[in-house]
Amino acid sequence: MNLAIGISGYLATRERLLKAWPELDPETLTDTLEGISDLPEMIAAVIRSALVDEALHAGLRGRLEEMRERLSRLELRFKKKRELALEAMTEVGLSKLQQPDFTASTRPGTPSLVVVTEETIPPAYWIPQPPKLDRQAVVSELKRGGAIEAPNSATRNPF
Repeated sequence: MNLAIGISGYLATRERLLKAWPELDPETLTDTLEGISDLPEMIAAVIRSALVDEALHAGLRGRLEEMRERLSRLELRFKKKRELALEAMTEVGLSKLQQPDFTASTRPGTPSLVVVTEETIPPAYWIPQPPKLDRQAVVSELKRGGAIEAPNSATRNPF
């Protein structure tokens, strides 16, 4: 049975009981409604279902974490194996290895950029960035009860 229908039936029955017996005390009313309504069982079923879903959620989360760890180990393993193969091919001067299921070849790679001191890089190599709203700072200020005031019209807005 639908929970919404159960709720409306429960409330309608409650109103009818109170109209018929206005002097009914709350405990008797509750006991009577529990005896003639399926709503408590319906709510219990929803809670049981939520508990099952929660247990499945916890189990899957644990399994996902295990699988992510395994994925990381596999990724590290295949990268190390590729590096080992590349080192071996480079050391013996083998530039190409053809096999029935794959072909491996070495080629000179692009050297990576290493910047020791950024201050020595000329301005032509820098990208200017427009100002960006610090949303976290605004939210923090509002949570502390502060107010965000518009800049004074006499003060020049840098934006």
